[in-house]
Amino acid sequence: MLNGKTAVVTGGAQGIGAAIALKFASMGADVAILCRSGEEAAAPLLERIRSEYGVNARAYRCDVSSYEDSKAAVAEIKKDFGTVHILVNNAGITRDGLVATMKEETWDQVLDTNLKGAFNMIRHCTGLFLRNREGCIINISSVSGMIGNPGQANYSASKAGLIGLTKTVAKELGSKGIRCNAIAPGFIKTKMTEDQENSPLLSMIPLGRMGEAEDVAQAAAYLAEAGYVTGEVLRVDGGIAM
Repeated sequence: MLNGKTAVVTGGAQGIGAAIALKFASMGADVAILCRSGEEAAAPLLERIRSEYGVNARAYRCDVSSYEDSKAAVAEIKKDFGTVHILVNNAGITRDGLVATMKEETWDQVLDTNLKGAFNMIRHCTGLFLRNREGCIINISSVSGMIGNPGQANYSASKAGLIGLTKTVAKELGSKGIRCNAIAPGFIKTKMTEDQENSPLLSMIPLGRMGEAEDVAQAAAYLAEAGYVTGEVLRVDGGIAM
């Protein structure tokens, strides 16, 4: 259980992030949700967390691609919750296109949010983890970062970068009691993938179906409690990346 812990979930107002926030709350953790739209977008989720699980839950407006925005958000969370024990870097966007015609800004937008955003949050939470002599970082990568995906050079690169970041942070901070792992989801039913529900790629999934956000949340719950696991990339993909 996660009683007495504070978890930060970026991109936590919907989809995978919301499922993880709910799962952690059900395990007793207080939850801080970061999203670009702030508390208004997260209001239904916050109400559900508070009413069903009785833990502290708040939302903060933050563009994780901004170093200063991320720094300010972590400072607000520290003021409201006292500290942070768990960080889930889930915020992510897609801007698909072929590499031969992709615009520079399209590349930059995805890398800035998906990869630099994770660095920003890790950078600003690490001081709190060091003071606590413990910390758990979970980066939401993707099987696209492991096997590539045509039309997603920017997205695949950002998610592959997250895996490299995960392993390096695990090595740098492990001696301080700070663990860093990644989850690599496959085809998960979210707004980001709603246009892929009839994709021919689904036939390549050994389990024969898309996953649910709750499947990823279960993996996050495991990693939050797995005290001797670090530097790992846990696939939640129905076997597509075997």
